[in-house]
Amino acid sequence: MKVISLKYDFCIKEIMENEIVRKHFIGDVLGIPLVDIKSVRMMNPFLWKRYKKQKQGILDIQLELNDDTKINIEIQLKQMLNWKKRTVFYLAKMLTADLRRGEDYEKAKKCVAISILDYNIDERKAYHNVYTLRDQYGNEYTDVIELHTIELKKRPSKEQPSPLDEWHSLFNAETEEDLDMIRSETKNLGIIEAIKELKDISITDRIRLEREYRLKAKRDRKAEDDFVFEQGRIAEREAGMKSLINSMHSINATNEQIINALMTEYKLSHEEALERLNF
Repeated sequence: MKVISLKYDFCIKEIMENEIVRKHFIGDVLGIPLVDIKSVRMMNPFLWKRYKKQKQGILDIQLELNDDTKINIEIQLKQMLNWKKRTVFYLAKMLTADLRRGEDYEKAKKCVAISILDYNIDERKAYHNVYTLRDQYGNEYTDVIELHTIELKKRPSKEQPSPLDEWHSLFNAETEEDLDMIRSETKNLGIIEAIKELKDISITDRIRLEREYRLKAKRDRKAEDDFVFEQGRIAEREAGMKSLINSMHSINATNEQIINALMTEYKLSHEEALERLNF
C-alpha cells in the first residue's frame, strides 16, 4: 500500500513534532551523541524582520538545541533557480535574527541549515555533504554557520555505512512494505517512531495531503519554470557565441578579432572571451 512520502514538507513537520524523532534525526545528521542532546525544541518558523522593506525569511522547520544552536530543516523537491544563494540568505538571517543594535556579537548563536534535496546538485558520490567556513588550507575560520545537504537521488555508500543511511531510505520509502523493511532492520528508536508517525499520517491525512500538495506544486512549478527559463537563456547564449566564433573562423578572422567581437557582443572580459575561444 502506498504511504505519504516524508518528502512532503507538511509531513516532515508533523513527524518532527515527535521529540524522539527530532533528537535522533539531528543527532544522526550532525554526528552528535544522543546523550549530549538534552532537548531539541521547535521554534517559530518566521524569521524576525529588522526593517519594513526587508525580505522576511520563512523556514520549513526551525529547531534549537540545548546549547542554543539553531537548526533549519528544509525539503526541496525540484531544482530551484539561485537555490545556493537562497540557502545562504536564510542562514545569514538566522545568524542575525537574535542580535539588536549595540549587542555583543558573542550573543550570535551557531546556525545550521539542513537541506534535504530530491535532486542532485553536483556529480560527487556522497549524498551527505557539509559546508563550513574554512581557509584554502582547510583550517576552520569559525563554526558559527554550517550547511548540510542530503541528496535523496544518490545512493548510500556500502563501503562507508552511516547512521544517516536509514533516514535516507525512510525519505525514499513509497509503500508500507518499504517501511516494514526498514523497521525490521533498524534499532534506531527515532526511525521506529518516525515510521509509526508516518503510517498514522498516511491513514488519516490523505485529503489534507492532496490540498497541501496542490499548493506546493504551484510554488515549485514557478521556481522550476524560472530555472528552466534561465537554463534556456544560458544555452541560447552559448550557442550564439559558438556561432559567432565559427562564422569569424570561416572568414579567417584573427583570434584577437574574435575575442574583441565576443567582448563587444556578449559583454565578456578578455579572460572569459579567451576561454570561450579555446573551449
